[in-house]
Amino acid sequence: MARSKNKKPELLGVTVSDMAAEGKSICRVDDQVVFITGAVPGDVVDIQVTKKRSNYSEGFVTRFQEYSPIRVEPFCPYFGKCGGCKWQFIPYEKQVEYKQREVVNNLRRLGHVELPEPMPILPSANNRFYRNKLEFTYSAKRWLTPDELANPEVAKTPGVGFHVPGLFDKVVDITECHLQAEPSNSIRNWTRDYAFANNLSFYDLRERVGLLRNITIRTASTGDVMVILSFGEDQPEAIAQMLKALQEAFPMVTSLMYVVNTKANDTITDLDIKCFAGQPFITEQMGDVKFRVGPKSFYQTNSDQAHRLYDVAKEFAALTGQEVVYDLYTGTGTIANYVARSAKKVIGVEYVPEAIEDAKVNSQINGIENTEFFAGDMKDVLTLDFINTHGAPDVMIVDPPRAGMHPDVVETILKAAPRRIVYVSCNSATQARDIQMMDSAYKVTALRPVDMFPHTHHVESVVLLERR
Repeated sequence: MARSKNKKPELLGVTVSDMAAEGKSICRVDDQVVFITGAVPGDVVDIQVTKKRSNYSEGFVTRFQEYSPIRVEPFCPYFGKCGGCKWQFIPYEKQVEYKQREVVNNLRRLGHVELPEPMPILPSANNRFYRNKLEFTYSAKRWLTPDELANPEVAKTPGVGFHVPGLFDKVVDITECHLQAEPSNSIRNWTRDYAFANNLSFYDLRERVGLLRNITIRTASTGDVMVILSFGEDQPEAIAQMLKALQEAFPMVTSLMYVVNTKANDTITDLDIKCFAGQPFITEQMGDVKFRVGPKSFYQTNSDQAHRLYDVAKEFAALTGQEVVYDLYTGTGTIANYVARSAKKVIGVEYVPEAIEDAKVNSQINGIENTEFFAGDMKDVLTLDFINTHGAPDVMIVDPPRAGMHPDVVETILKAAPRRIVYVSCNSATQARDIQMMDSAYKVTALRPVDMFPHTHHVESVVLLERR
């Protein structure tokens, strides 16, 4: 390894030694750790340092001198351009190995808690076409390769696909995505062709003009398909003609929705989403429980792995039918309804009122009568008065957002003192922090990671805590 004489620190011929958290790679130079992205252990690289601290540095790869023997060829032609599936160059068996280790390391090093022998990670049975929901963006100015930039005609072509990382107004025009099964690719490509044939405008993300803005496609394990078209301008005739043509081209679409969004941002959860044809929802099924999924509903985006994730949570909960269960951050009540038939009563709490209404509907359509759902900020709803009113929990299942739980929520959980806490997390770092706050009263007795998102560094982990 040598250092460049360039004023900006550059490290030459560095061997990547390991993988770190958040998908970063580790190199060691002169007893200092250097974090980079886009490399795998065994790669020999040149690094441009961008940040230097007393005990670590950060940088990016400027050149690969040698490729690692474990590296594999990415299967997607858009790899490195669209910003997704950043681990495609790592064999899947290695991906899950790194994810398992990250979860365990975070809980040990950040949580400083005693751990049992971790259960092996549950890999995804499908590492392509595993998502049930994707959103694509239309752009009047698609991202172009250097060769395309040189062609004046091509340079004017709009596109529909994923945002280029760091460029809010450019998208990579996608013709085939390996994340979602058909008819996803066919529907998206059809909308592009239809727009070209009928001279429909694509949204200009800087000027905020143009008809076609976003498309969301949801595909359920039951075969139901939802399409939500977001239009940037209110052109009723053009919108109706396009929706009718899409309905005729894809009769398998069971829920065809649309919304007119003239706001500065792409968010449509605060807008009136209208049903053009079919039902205003699709139906998912997990075991013997059905879930209605509306255009604003949250549902785990890997249906098969969500089933396995909830099986782990249910196993850890060890329900006998006599327990009062609290499901915190219940969302649309997926976990609550999934475990309800094995419990005496389930109380679900969630911040989003619309999600709570979905949770109630999901109980109704399954004939589940032992659930109650409440909307509000968790730290405000979950109080000792609330617990006294609805019954002390024997088991708590918590599935918070990436930020983890508010300290007030942790404090209330400790006062409620359930026998078991099942902590489901998409961020083992904040999970470790929260578990550390409960360590004096609870001991970790089981741990199992679950891979929901192949070819990314993201991983779920389920931890069982039992009262000391």
